[in-house]
Amino acid sequence: MKKQYITISLLAIATLFTACSEDEKPYYPPPSTGGEGTEVATAQMWVTSGDQSRLLAAQDNLSIVDNTETTYPAITINSGEQLQEIEGFGAALTGSSAYLIKNKLSAAQRNALLADLFNAENGIGLSYLRLTVGASDFSLEDFTYDDMPSGITDENLDNFSIAHDETNVIPVLSDILAINPNIQLMGSPWSAPAWMKTNQSLYGGTLSTSYYNTYANYLVKYIEAYATHGITINAITPQNEPLHTSGYPTMKMEATEQAAFIKNALGPVFAANDIDTKIIAYDHNFDETSYPLTVLADEDAAQYVSGSAFHAYAGEVSAMDNVHAAYPDKDLYFTEISGGEWSTDFGSNLKWYTRNILIGTTRNWSKTALFWNLALDTNHGPTNNGCSDCRGVVTIDDAGDVSENVEYYALAHFSKFVRPGAHRISSTTFDASTGLYNVAFENTDGSMVLIVLNESPSTKNFSVVLGDHRFDGSIPQSSVATITWNY
Repeated sequence: MKKQYITISLLAIATLFTACSEDEKPYYPPPSTGGEGTEVATAQMWVTSGDQSRLLAAQDNLSIVDNTETTYPAITINSGEQLQEIEGFGAALTGSSAYLIKNKLSAAQRNALLADLFNAENGIGLSYLRLTVGASDFSLEDFTYDDMPSGITDENLDNFSIAHDETNVIPVLSDILAINPNIQLMGSPWSAPAWMKTNQSLYGGTLSTSYYNTYANYLVKYIEAYATHGITINAITPQNEPLHTSGYPTMKMEATEQAAFIKNALGPVFAANDIDTKIIAYDHNFDETSYPLTVLADEDAAQYVSGSAFHAYAGEVSAMDNVHAAYPDKDLYFTEISGGEWSTDFGSNLKWYTRNILIGTTRNWSKTALFWNLALDTNHGPTNNGCSDCRGVVTIDDAGDVSENVEYYALAHFSKFVRPGAHRISSTTFDASTGLYNVAFENTDGSMVLIVLNESPSTKNFSVVLGDHRFDGSIPQSSVATITWNY
């Protein structure tokens, strides 16, 4: 689906979230299978279908009745059992994404796109962004904030500058903050400056122990430099994908090295400079839980660590629960997954993302669910020697037309309705044979949100029990539904 953002208005954006067109047959709530009861309230429902016949489309309201009898597959929600607090849903504003948004769109197109992405009333309300600290595989070029000629060092960081970010990233961030001043930001470095590393290169190598304090101060300067633009970095990871090296900016950092860096440099340097930015360990795949467990087992390091972050390119989402079970006082964050040309079917991706990344991570204690690039072009870039066929949350073409990808709709079912500060609340699970999956939340205003995924090839009726009350719903095959209520 493409939108022309040249003449679009906020009213036009809002139509994305209105009811289906008149010639499109809506899904009506099924008849009650238990006692009818008396309606005490109504719930609102939005659906995205795998066949794209509905894209975050409002459905008829569901009746909440004072009767719990049902023969449909049912779950029970207990709002009295609050679990982790949600910090937000979103993606990464990479250098490539910021470049496209700033340079490939007119001012009107850019304002409309950012309103669509970050306004919760008339858009999908993304509430969390990840930033690359320096260059990544999705930047216009290789750089850090303190690059020096070969053989020259800068221990005092006199050459430190975020000028690269002031070209595209910071202007776009400033526009986003004008729409959502409370958006949360996480910074993740791909590499320290080459002169701080054992191999004197931005590619691979490790951080020299002699530069631990220098690199910690480098990250302090990054946080402080962004603050001069009115931008708060809420969290930082010491290294993106610390077990991966490649022909673009990367840096190896084993678990014991990360623990040593945190306890001997980053934590104390943050404390000495009154930096309250959270330190988040790991920031790599589900399959190596020994890494965050090693960092958290080091008490001297763990005192500075708020939690651990995960990616989904290997392993299973249950890994997050394993870390939570070992360290329930430490937070968990899901920080990266990308779609791409290796998987182009909308319905298959919608189901996989919803089950594993959005329902999966939040049911396994994550406070965030973030995709990779916020925006890419029709050639899957600009790239910097990394993935050549990745897909952004949206695609921007040379004419400034924007296509909303499956990642946009998967995120929207959470980001628009589950707002920062919400808590996941207890909900039982459907029998596995139904193909139904769910997660529930309570917002700070008392409104409730339930997301239901139907992975099965047929429409499913279901019931939701709320204490002495119940509502029945119907969800099409291969679809996602978000249901909200407040009473």
